[in-house]
Amino acid sequence: MLTARSWGGALNVPNLLTLSRIFLVPVFVDLIVYGYPRWALIVFLLAGLTDALDGIIARVMNQRTTLGRYLDPLADKLLLVTAFVALSAVGSIPIWVTIIVVSRDVIISIGTLVVHLLRERVNIAPTWVGKATMVAQLLYVLAVLVGMIAPVPSTVFAVGLAVMLVLTVASGFHYVLRGIRLLSGDGGA
Repeated sequence: MLTARSWGGALNVPNLLTLSRIFLVPVFVDLIVYGYPRWALIVFLLAGLTDALDGIIARVMNQRTTLGRYLDPLADKLLLVTAFVALSAVGSIPIWVTIIVVSRDVIISIGTLVVHLLRERVNIAPTWVGKATMVAQLLYVLAVLVGMIAPVPSTVFAVGLAVMLVLTVASGFHYVLRGIRLLSGDGGA
């Protein structure tokens, strides 16, 4: 029988919170697709809360695990990419925006896999531009969700979209260059 102990402590509170975020993704999609943006916003905010809590608890209670190191960013990406796709499907985000966001993530994921396959023991940590991109994407999705419920000034969408797209493209190039440097032996910082 598998227990938390046999998993090396992987079934701890932070990882369970991360798993709950993953389980909220299909709920979020259903709410968007079936026209319940207010509830979708609540679920999205709840998912964001689990993201904050899992990190805080993992650090404060020293419950960081290898599973959590991989699962947390996976859950974040799953939620964000799904949000862009679902909101594009209902016409709230232009499809070309979603194509840019998803393409960046696919390119980074493939690049990360290639680096891991070709190099032994490479630690690829997120950079400040990657973190800023994620924040900009989250804020843009939040603005879109709020805009589905209440009036939001068009300048908020225009500025949010511009900042988010610039960061998305810039971070995509940054990670590709970093991967090339890693593969060529230059360290990739």
